[in-house]
Amino acid sequence: MIESFSREKEKCLSDCLKRSTALLSCPGRRRSKLRNALRSFIPILLLSLALGGPAFASGSTPVRGGKLPALRLPIPTDSDEKIYLGLSGEGFFDIPQIKAEGVLIKIFNIYCPVCQSSALAMAKLYRQIENNPDLKNKIKLIGIGAGNTPTEIEAFKQTHNIPFPIFPDEDLTIHNSLGEVRIPSFIAIRIEKDGSHEIVHTHLGGLTDTTPFLALMVEACGIKQANGRAKEAALPPNESRPEGILK
Repeated sequence: MIESFSREKEKCLSDCLKRSTALLSCPGRRRSKLRNALRSFIPILLLSLALGGPAFASGSTPVRGGKLPALRLPIPTDSDEKIYLGLSGEGFFDIPQIKAEGVLIKIFNIYCPVCQSSALAMAKLYRQIENNPDLKNKIKLIGIGAGNTPTEIEAFKQTHNIPFPIFPDEDLTIHNSLGEVRIPSFIAIRIEKDGSHEIVHTHLGGLTDTTPFLALMVEACGIKQANGRAKEAALPPNESRPEGILK
Protein backbone atom coordinates (compact mmCIF):
# COMPACT_ATOMS: atom_id res chain seq x y z
CA MET A 1 0.00 0.00 0.00
CA ILE A 2 1.00 3.62 -0.32
CA GLU A 3 2.83 4.72 2.80
CA SER A 4 2.47 7.76 5.01
CA PHE A 5 4.83 10.53 3.94
CA SER A 6 5.69 11.67 7.46
CA ARG A 7 6.98 8.21 8.33
CA GLU A 8 8.91 8.04 5.06
CA LYS A 9 10.58 11.40 5.69
CA GLU A 10 11.65 10.29 9.16
CA LYS A 11 13.00 7.04 7.72
CA CYS A 12 14.90 8.92 5.02
CA LEU A 13 16.66 11.17 7.54
CA SER A 14 17.15 8.30 10.00
CA ASP A 15 18.87 6.15 7.40
CA CYS A 16 21.27 8.97 6.52
CA LEU A 17 22.13 9.53 10.19
CA LYS A 18 22.64 5.82 10.87
CA ARG A 19 25.03 5.51 7.95
CA SER A 20 26.96 8.56 9.12
CA THR A 21 27.21 7.20 12.69
CA ALA A 22 28.41 3.83 11.40
CA LEU A 23 31.20 5.50 9.46
CA LEU A 24 32.42 7.47 12.47
CA SER A 25 32.42 4.44 14.79
CA CYS A 26 34.66 2.21 12.63
CA PRO A 27 38.03 1.52 14.34
CA GLY A 28 41.58 1.40 13.02
CA ARG A 29 43.04 2.65 9.78
CA ARG A 30 39.68 2.59 8.08
CA ARG A 31 38.46 5.46 10.25
CA SER A 32 40.23 8.20 8.32
CA LYS A 33 39.07 6.81 4.99
CA LEU A 34 35.53 6.39 6.24
CA ARG A 35 35.57 9.86 7.72
CA ASN A 36 36.26 11.15 4.21
CA ALA A 37 33.43 8.99 2.91
CA LEU A 38 31.15 10.62 5.46
CA ARG A 39 31.32 13.77 3.38
CA SER A 40 29.20 12.02 0.74
CA PHE A 41 26.41 11.49 3.25
CA ILE A 42 26.23 15.04 4.57
CA PRO A 43 24.86 16.39 1.27
CA ILE A 44 22.27 13.60 1.32
CA LEU A 45 21.06 14.68 4.74
CA LEU A 46 21.04 18.34 3.79
CA LEU A 47 19.22 17.58 0.54
CA SER A 48 16.58 15.60 2.42
CA LEU A 49 16.00 18.62 4.62
CA ALA A 50 16.07 21.08 1.73
CA LEU A 51 13.53 19.10 -0.31
CA GLY A 52 11.42 18.26 2.71
CA GLY A 53 8.95 21.07 2.23
CA PRO A 54 8.32 24.44 0.66
CA ALA A 55 9.87 27.37 2.50
CA PHE A 56 9.63 30.03 -0.20
CA ALA A 57 8.16 28.14 -3.15
CA SER A 58 8.30 29.90 -6.49
CA GLY A 59 5.35 27.91 -7.85
CA SER A 60 2.13 26.42 -6.57
CA THR A 61 2.08 22.87 -5.27
CA PRO A 62 0.09 20.66 -7.69
CA VAL A 63 -3.41 19.79 -6.54
CA ARG A 64 -6.16 17.62 -7.92
CA GLY A 65 -8.26 19.51 -10.45
CA GLY A 66 -5.45 21.91 -11.30
CA LYS A 67 -2.92 22.03 -14.11
CA LEU A 68 0.82 21.62 -14.34
CA PRO A 69 2.93 24.72 -14.81
CA ALA A 70 4.83 24.98 -18.09
CA LEU A 71 7.56 22.36 -17.71
CA ARG A 72 9.92 22.14 -20.66
CA LEU A 73 11.73 18.82 -20.79
CA PRO A 74 14.36 17.77 -23.34
CA ILE A 75 13.18 15.31 -25.98
CA PRO A 76 15.08 12.09 -25.23
CA THR A 77 17.97 11.23 -27.51
CA ASP A 78 17.34 7.53 -26.88
CA SER A 79 15.13 6.29 -29.73
CA ASP A 80 13.22 3.80 -27.55
CA GLU A 81 12.36 6.47 -24.99
CA LYS A 82 11.34 8.85 -27.76
CA ILE A 83 9.01 6.22 -29.25
CA TYR A 84 7.63 5.38 -25.79
CA LEU A 85 6.61 9.00 -25.24
CA GLY A 86 5.30 9.37 -28.78
CA LEU A 87 7.67 12.23 -29.58
CA SER A 88 9.85 13.03 -32.56
CA GLY A 89 12.60 15.42 -33.52
CA GLU A 90 14.83 17.34 -31.15
CA GLY A 91 14.47 20.17 -28.69
CA PHE A 92 11.98 20.33 -25.84
CA PHE A 93 8.43 19.22 -25.09
CA ASP A 94 5.67 19.84 -22.59
CA ILE A 95 4.41 16.88 -20.57
CA PRO A 96 0.85 17.06 -22.02
CA GLN A 97 2.41 16.46 -25.45
CA ILE A 98 3.14 12.86 -24.46
CA LYS A 99 0.99 10.48 -26.51
CA ALA A 100 -1.11 8.94 -23.76
CA GLU A 101 -4.38 9.31 -21.91
CA GLY A 102 -2.64 9.53 -18.58
CA VAL A 103 0.88 10.29 -17.36
CA LEU A 104 2.33 9.50 -13.95
CA ILE A 105 5.20 11.78 -12.93
CA LYS A 106 7.52 10.81 -10.09
CA ILE A 107 9.52 13.63 -8.48
CA PHE A 108 12.44 12.17 -6.55
CA ASN A 109 16.13 12.39 -5.73
CA ILE A 110 18.48 9.47 -6.28
CA TYR A 111 20.03 9.83 -2.81
CA CYS A 112 16.72 9.57 -0.96
CA PRO A 113 16.38 6.03 0.50
CA VAL A 114 12.59 6.08 0.10
CA CYS A 115 12.99 7.05 -3.55
CA GLN A 116 15.44 4.21 -4.04
CA SER A 117 13.10 1.67 -2.45
CA SER A 118 10.28 2.84 -4.73
CA ALA A 119 12.36 2.25 -7.87
CA LEU A 120 11.56 -1.46 -7.96
CA ALA A 121 7.84 -0.76 -7.61
CA MET A 122 7.94 1.78 -10.45
CA ALA A 123 9.64 -0.74 -12.74
CA LYS A 124 6.96 -3.28 -11.81
CA LEU A 125 4.23 -0.72 -12.51
CA TYR A 126 5.75 -0.08 -15.93
CA ARG A 127 5.64 -3.82 -16.76
CA GLN A 128 2.06 -4.13 -15.55
CA ILE A 129 1.03 -1.38 -17.93
CA GLU A 130 3.10 -2.50 -20.90
CA ASN A 131 1.96 -6.14 -20.58
CA ASN A 132 -1.72 -5.18 -20.51
CA PRO A 133 -3.11 -4.57 -24.04
CA ASP A 134 -5.89 -2.41 -22.60
CA LEU A 135 -3.40 -0.09 -20.88
CA LYS A 136 -0.32 -0.13 -23.11
CA ASN A 137 0.14 3.23 -24.86
CA LYS A 138 -2.57 4.74 -22.64
CA ILE A 139 -0.60 5.32 -19.43
CA LYS A 140 3.02 6.49 -19.51
CA LEU A 141 5.54 6.96 -16.71
CA ILE A 142 8.30 9.52 -16.36
CA GLY A 143 10.63 10.54 -13.55
CA ILE A 144 12.21 13.87 -12.66
CA GLY A 145 15.36 13.82 -10.53
CA ALA A 146 15.30 16.96 -8.39
CA GLY A 147 18.86 18.20 -7.91
CA ASN A 148 20.39 15.35 -9.92
CA THR A 149 22.83 15.58 -12.83
CA PRO A 150 22.46 13.67 -16.13
CA THR A 151 25.34 11.39 -15.08
CA GLU A 152 23.66 10.59 -11.75
CA ILE A 153 20.35 9.87 -13.48
CA GLU A 154 21.96 7.52 -16.00
CA ALA A 155 23.76 5.61 -13.23
CA PHE A 156 20.52 5.36 -11.25
CA LYS A 157 18.64 3.99 -14.27
CA GLN A 158 21.27 1.34 -14.87
CA THR A 159 21.55 0.33 -11.22
CA HIS A 160 17.79 -0.05 -10.75
CA ASN A 161 16.93 -1.17 -14.30
CA ILE A 162 14.53 1.70 -14.85
CA PRO A 163 12.77 1.15 -18.21
CA PHE A 164 11.06 4.54 -18.60
CA PRO A 165 12.46 8.05 -19.19
CA ILE A 166 13.92 10.01 -16.27
CA PHE A 167 14.91 13.65 -16.64
CA PRO A 168 17.54 15.47 -14.56
CA ASP A 169 16.54 18.68 -12.81
CA GLU A 170 20.02 19.66 -11.73
CA ASP A 171 19.27 23.32 -10.97
CA LEU A 172 15.87 22.50 -9.37
CA THR A 173 14.02 24.66 -11.89
CA ILE A 174 11.23 22.09 -12.30
CA HIS A 175 11.11 21.37 -8.58
CA ASN A 176 10.71 25.07 -7.84
CA SER A 177 7.99 25.40 -10.50
CA LEU A 178 6.10 22.63 -8.71
CA GLY A 179 6.09 24.57 -5.46
CA GLU A 180 9.13 22.73 -4.06
CA VAL A 181 6.97 19.66 -3.63
CA ARG A 182 8.20 17.09 -1.12
CA ILE A 183 10.04 14.02 -2.35
CA PRO A 184 9.21 11.43 -3.35
CA SER A 185 6.03 12.79 -4.87
CA PHE A 186 3.68 11.43 -7.53
CA ILE A 187 1.55 13.54 -9.85
CA ALA A 188 -0.91 11.96 -12.27
CA ILE A 189 -2.48 13.91 -15.12
CA ARG A 190 -5.22 13.06 -17.59
CA ILE A 191 -4.61 14.28 -21.15
CA GLU A 192 -7.62 15.16 -23.30
CA LYS A 193 -7.81 14.71 -27.07
CA ASP A 194 -7.49 18.46 -27.58
CA GLY A 195 -4.17 18.47 -25.72
CA SER A 196 -5.49 20.03 -22.52
CA HIS A 197 -4.82 18.27 -19.24
CA GLU A 198 -5.90 18.05 -15.61
CA ILE A 199 -4.18 16.80 -12.48
CA VAL A 200 -6.24 13.83 -11.30
CA HIS A 201 -4.15 12.54 -8.41
CA THR A 202 -1.25 13.58 -6.19
CA HIS A 203 0.57 11.53 -3.58
CA LEU A 204 3.46 12.18 -1.20
CA GLY A 205 5.57 9.25 -0.06
CA GLY A 206 6.71 5.85 -1.20
CA LEU A 207 5.05 3.21 -3.33
CA THR A 208 5.07 -0.52 -2.63
CA ASP A 209 1.79 -2.07 -3.80
CA THR A 210 1.43 -1.25 -7.47
CA THR A 211 -1.81 -3.11 -8.20
CA PRO A 212 -4.26 -0.84 -6.33
CA PHE A 213 -2.24 2.19 -7.42
CA LEU A 214 -2.64 1.19 -11.05
CA ALA A 215 -6.37 0.67 -10.55
CA LEU A 216 -6.58 4.16 -9.09
CA MET A 217 -4.69 5.59 -12.08
CA VAL A 218 -6.98 3.84 -14.56
CA GLU A 219 -10.10 5.13 -12.82
CA ALA A 220 -8.77 8.66 -12.32
CA CYS A 221 -7.71 8.93 -15.97
CA GLY A 222 -11.06 7.55 -17.17
CA ILE A 223 -9.53 4.86 -19.34
CA LYS A 224 -12.28 2.90 -21.08
CA GLN A 225 -12.79 -0.72 -22.08
CA ALA A 226 -14.25 -1.78 -25.40
CA ASN A 227 -17.68 -1.79 -23.75
CA GLY A 228 -17.26 1.85 -22.72
CA ARG A 229 -16.84 1.27 -18.99
CA ALA A 230 -13.90 2.47 -16.98
CA LYS A 231 -11.30 -0.26 -16.86
CA GLU A 232 -11.39 -2.28 -13.61
CA ALA A 233 -9.25 -5.25 -14.66
CA ALA A 234 -6.16 -3.75 -13.04
CA LEU A 235 -7.42 -5.12 -9.72
CA PRO A 236 -7.22 -8.85 -8.94
CA PRO A 237 -10.55 -10.71 -8.41
CA ASN A 238 -12.37 -9.85 -5.18
CA GLU A 239 -10.13 -6.86 -4.48
CA SER A 240 -11.78 -3.47 -4.25
CA ARG A 241 -10.25 -0.08 -4.98
CA PRO A 242 -8.32 1.21 -1.96
CA GLU A 243 -10.16 3.89 -0.03
CA GLY A 244 -8.77 7.20 1.05
CA ILE A 245 -5.78 7.45 -1.26
CA LEU A 246 -7.24 9.69 -3.92
CA LYS A 247 -6.36 13.15 -2.73
